[in-house]
Amino acid sequence: MQHLNPSQAAITALAPTGTLRAGINLSNFLLVTSRATDGTPVGVSPDMALALAGQLGVGVEYLTYPNPGDVSDAVAEWDIANIGAEPVRAEFINFTAAYAEIESTYLVPAGSPIETVEAVDQPGHRVCVKARAAYGLWLERNLKHAQLVQVESPDSSLDVFLERGLDALAGLRPGLMSEVEKLPGARVLDGRFSVVQQAMGTPRDRHPAGLEFLVRFVEAAKSSGLVADSIDRHGVSGLSVAV
Repeated sequence: MQHLNPSQAAITALAPTGTLRAGINLSNFLLVTSRATDGTPVGVSPDMALALAGQLGVGVEYLTYPNPGDVSDAVAEWDIANIGAEPVRAEFINFTAAYAEIESTYLVPAGSPIETVEAVDQPGHRVCVKARAAYGLWLERNLKHAQLVQVESPDSSLDVFLERGLDALAGLRPGLMSEVEKLPGARVLDGRFSVVQQAMGTPRDRHPAGLEFLVRFVEAAKSSGLVADSIDRHGVSGLSVAV
């Protein structure tokens, strides 16, 4: 990827302390695939932050959070963050276009009469979802009839889904494909109800030069193959470069 020559205003806006403080969501296993021995996150999301820091000519500090909701809440702590671009978050975060996309769909239990994604949103159906995930926020806005049952931890979503006999479990397709293997007769539905737009964001109160450069960086990262190379290097299945 060629050097993009950021202005001093952009550097100051994105790294006012002289170090790029990058907010990283640890709960998305497609974007953070592991941790180094010193705890440093490893994956596509950290790669994007590191590449941005290189363009700015500064060091990077990873600020890690257990879920995307916590990343959003900590907007005063970081300079950029890699999370799904959602309208509720855009009230206080300026987002770039997406650099990667992930399909969201449903898992249904053995014997379920539900055959399509559209059939989930019916009166009487209960849908388990991780609270404040990008796909959960989408469902909050768009489900008209089904009831959402929100859980705080992605690790407990499957347990709640099973223990309460819910009708569907919402999630990212790659994660659901691994869960369905544990449940004889369960199915992951074809199709999708949304696509999580994984983007880079910066606090809305920063100088506009920061966002302008961030937008340029993301487009260059996609067109140069940086994003695709990172996905391949980490062996991630189910994550694609955004168009």
